[in-house]
Amino acid sequence: MKSNYVDVDGIQTHYLEAGDGPVVVLLHSGEYGACAEISWEYNLEELARHFRIVAPDWLGYGRTDKVYRFNDARAFVYRHLARFLQILCIEKADFIGNSMGATNLIGIAASQPRILPIRSLIICGGGGFAPHNEHRQAMLDYDGSDEAMASLLKAMMHDSKWSEDASYIAKRQVFAKMPGAWENTSAARFKSPFAKARPEFGREDTTAYEQVAYPTLIIAGREDKLREPNYADAMAARIPNCELHVIEECGHCPNIECSEIVNPLMVDFLKRQHVD
Repeated sequence: MKSNYVDVDGIQTHYLEAGDGPVVVLLHSGEYGACAEISWEYNLEELARHFRIVAPDWLGYGRTDKVYRFNDARAFVYRHLARFLQILCIEKADFIGNSMGATNLIGIAASQPRILPIRSLIICGGGGFAPHNEHRQAMLDYDGSDEAMASLLKAMMHDSKWSEDASYIAKRQVFAKMPGAWENTSAARFKSPFAKARPEFGREDTTAYEQVAYPTLIIAGREDKLREPNYADAMAARIPNCELHVIEECGHCPNIECSEIVNPLMVDFLKRQHVD
């Protein structure tokens, strides 16, 4: 696995790369301390046996420059990702997203114009209505302490081993405490006193899933505390060419918590997209 940097219109952008073959782009989650290395550490090796893996750190996350633009934040992030792929000369790819990465990915896939060179997509713990509940609040309340990181992990995972593992918490904290990381993740919740109130979570999901024109695999955890029960079933029913796998005793990040189940599912789906 190579750790690389590329200049994207003046923004130092970090990405992981490994393997050969058809390109698969991995888009990581968006909690405090999220990055490509954290989201995909249990998937990279297996995927790279079959494909060329490119896993960027989103704008403002991981080792990519901490830049946030308040007037068009999401569009700016999307343009940065599209330019990153152009600079790497990636003309067509399969995409996998987790949590924020999955929600962004399915939103882009359902929109016009289509700004990413998508061949197929895997949605892993993302999309759908995101309620603002006590578990979401635990993630938003991260204050840099180990206790807060443990609460964040408890909200994301079904098995308590993740939130009780001091070494795993410490690994997460390295990225969460990088200069500018907390500020970047918190910036989305800075609200002007004269701007129209619009909650980040708990608002209607307006994604036009019927317009997703690519083969799609949805992988969801049955015990996802950051989504409503059966959210993935409703989402999959609206996507024309969609497969759904719901994993029992699994939370919001199946790619981390149940990688031994998820990896074969992803490899099988991706290989089927390249059958002549």
